[in-house]
Amino acid sequence: FGEGNKDSEDAALRFVTSQALWNQIKSETEQIQEDLNKQLFDNLVSFLRRSHSEFQEKTTEWTCRMKSREIPTAALVLGVNVTDHDLTFRSLSEVLQNDITPYIALLEAKDCPGIKNLMQKLMGQLMNCCIDVDSLEDEDYVQVSQNRIRCSMTSLINWYESVTKKTDSETPRKKRTSCSKHWQSPPVVVIFKDMESFTTKVLQDFIVISSQHIRELPLVLIFGIATSPMIIHSLLPHSVSSLLCIELFQSLSCKEHLSTIIDKLLLTAQVPFKLGDKVLQVLINIFLYHDFSVQNFIKGYQFCIVEHFCSQPLSVLCCQLVDAKKRVNSLSHDQCENIRRLPSFRRYVESQVSEKQIALLTADDFLKEITQKLLEDLHVYHENYVSVLRCLHVFTSSLPKYPLGKQIRELHCACLENRVWETEEYESSLQLARMLNKSDLVTMVQQCVEIFVSSSGKEFDKTVEKLKEFLTQFQKLEEAFQEQDVSVSSQKELQKKTDLYHLQKTLLELKESRRSKKLTKFEMLRFEVVDYIDSLVRNYLVPADHKTLHEIVYFNTASVLREHLNAAPRTALHTALNNPYCYLKNQDLKNDGGSISNKAPDICIVYKLHLECGRLINLVDWLEAFSTVVTAVEGPNGDAASSDQVDDIIHARFIRAVSELELLGFIKPSKQKTDHVARLTWGG
Repeated sequence: FGEGNKDSEDAALRFVTSQALWNQIKSETEQIQEDLNKQLFDNLVSFLRRSHSEFQEKTTEWTCRMKSREIPTAALVLGVNVTDHDLTFRSLSEVLQNDITPYIALLEAKDCPGIKNLMQKLMGQLMNCCIDVDSLEDEDYVQVSQNRIRCSMTSLINWYESVTKKTDSETPRKKRTSCSKHWQSPPVVVIFKDMESFTTKVLQDFIVISSQHIRELPLVLIFGIATSPMIIHSLLPHSVSSLLCIELFQSLSCKEHLSTIIDKLLLTAQVPFKLGDKVLQVLINIFLYHDFSVQNFIKGYQFCIVEHFCSQPLSVLCCQLVDAKKRVNSLSHDQCENIRRLPSFRRYVESQVSEKQIALLTADDFLKEITQKLLEDLHVYHENYVSVLRCLHVFTSSLPKYPLGKQIRELHCACLENRVWETEEYESSLQLARMLNKSDLVTMVQQCVEIFVSSSGKEFDKTVEKLKEFLTQFQKLEEAFQEQDVSVSSQKELQKKTDLYHLQKTLLELKESRRSKKLTKFEMLRFEVVDYIDSLVRNYLVPADHKTLHEIVYFNTASVLREHLNAAPRTALHTALNNPYCYLKNQDLKNDGGSISNKAPDICIVYKLHLECGRLINLVDWLEAFSTVVTAVEGPNGDAASSDQVDDIIHARFIRAVSELELLGFIKPSKQKTDHVARLTWGG
């Protein structure tokens, strides 16, 4: 923080502010994720309790299951956002250790290529020891407390019986609660984090072996599934899958998870840091089109915080309103000049009278006073913006075809980008809203009343009164409509007895009334409601970049974010090899006119030389060119012996550099000529 900036006197304060902000966001994010997973974890805990109780009480159901050798199995469908699964399993493991059992093993396919490796991992985690497979003479054994134990189901059962017998006399493990202390035989939970990646043979062997010992070991399996529960039947034949008593559990979708994160973190006035429309769109696009990872979205959000506080000297004011007002009073003259240079503040100055313009540009004390007021206005704007945005979303999310998007994040991006009321999608939404039926409209108005009542904004008392007045009018229309129904029914009875002449006359009157298009009372009231919501939108959903001092709290540099998060490995690799100064910042590596410096790393020299070659590269010519560059400034000094020694060293350096280039995929051996290699990449 502050490195390379002229104004770095508040670097420490900016760092502390960014840390405090990130800690606040991190704790709120963890709480949100805990709340979202609570229902899923509660269902899994209930499932494990049932399985455990059946084993403890030896009920009829458990006895029947023992006869069929079925293993209680939870199929946990988590979705394709694989990068988020690790956090979910860690949280699940903590919950199970606190509430159910201390005996939990988390297995990954990369660690279990065979059944022996799986048993080693399983027993190692359950016995709470670290196994070094390479140091073992026999891979069928593991080292536990200086005793070598054979990796087999029999050994696991013997260990389980010994630890459960000692439970009452020994000190319980740290993570075991008082609830689990009372259990005579807590279940052994084995979690397959990525079931699709396990080989069929490993799964089959483990399930068959486990089913043969289910009477002695209360084993429960949890399959982590990214795709579909049908993968169980695809991987396992019927003879093996029939050994599992499977219950399906579905986690919340990653899109709903992201919507909740955005709703709780971005659409709140409690978090002072905000994302601009383009920045938010970059993060959402990466989520939707790359990985569906909520964790990566949060990491991108964290990067935005760091980048904003590093690049914006005035980000020291990006904190809670009370603290921001105090910090304004301690601003230095240079920081006041930074405020005056803000584009939004310059527009504000230009809109003032000449006397006030002079005071704002010359008097620091007056500037600080106005800055406090503008920051307070910005805070009030955010409070009002969120409430009106939620109210508008109530209407737009119920319309057919969702002109402004179904999710509130889509509506939020549209409002940040420009004046939403000037867009065609908004006009289309208004037209559809003017055709809503009464029950839907009343429900929406009631939801808006609840939003504004719970809002922290202080300007919505009259709004609540107006909306309640609309609800009262709808209620009166309902009562009048019910009375009218009685008279209409009597008229219909009379019309049934009239002749053809009166019937034709009635039809003509109806046709004439339709031509005149006279609005009913309900239609007029519906227009009033929609127009009133439209007036709220125009007053409160002004884009943030129209507000003065928005640069202090909004991060808008989407290009920097895209550069760091949208990886372009080939471009980065070419830049590193072609211009190593870009990354190493060594002045000796600066080159003019594309010359090759002998100070550059060997792989950079070899890479630049290979760019000058065609499809096939002669290794001898390549070595000579490399040697020429490396020895360019050494001169012809030295005797023959030392020259031979230097040649050997240069030869070894060249071979290593070429091998590294081959590893990176730039060249490959050629079958046409043994002393040549083929070039694989073209263009810069």
